[in-house]
Amino acid sequence: MEAFLPQVLKVLGIIWINIILSGDNAVVIALACRGLPQDKRRLGMILGSAVAVGLRIVFTVIVAALLSTPFLKIIGGLLLLWIAVKLLGGEDDEGSVKQTDRLLHAVWTIAVADAVMSLDNVLAIAAVAQDSTFLLILGLAISIPLIVAGAALIMMLLDRLPFLVWAGAALLGWVAGEMLISDPWLVGQLGESFSHKAEIPTAIIGALLVLAVGYLVRQRAASEA
Repeated sequence: MEAFLPQVLKVLGIIWINIILSGDNAVVIALACRGLPQDKRRLGMILGSAVAVGLRIVFTVIVAALLSTPFLKIIGGLLLLWIAVKLLGGEDDEGSVKQTDRLLHAVWTIAVADAVMSLDNVLAIAAVAQDSTFLLILGLAISIPLIVAGAALIMMLLDRLPFLVWAGAALLGWVAGEMLISDPWLVGQLGESFSHKAEIPTAIIGALLVLAVGYLVRQRAASEA
């Protein structure tokens, strides 16, 4: 019993951390699936969430050792900025795209975004698991319905309050800014103290950049329509 209790606490710790860190992932799931037909949304959320958790497992096991590699977070942050702007661009206008293609596209968007955002999440989860792959997989697998529930709630809010789409994209830009400034190469160039102080300003810049570029993209699309 004494040996069993610490294992249970580790699993609960992994679940709790994943819930906290999956808020932005739930935003991605909701944004990526909001343009799907009603009968495809639930399937998109389930598939997207399953892919997200699967990727979280893979990245926690493999990528943790790579996070100290220079430029990896810079590349990841730029990718995340691109995804945020693309989500703001308005996929709903692509009426010629088949519903099956749109479903796969939504799942792919979720997969790429979660892979990028997981770079910052894996170390915390791996630290709790303490090299136990079984506990890692168990804790993350239990999190699947929790992520689905979060995405469903956010999607409902997006339908009723469209401006939240912009707030969600800004959140992704914020995460991208934090990821960029924490890259080991930049930290080495700027100094750890300066990088820490610049974390919030860089995150704000990332959020504002996404909103500005997303607005320009939408304006251009509207003028060409």
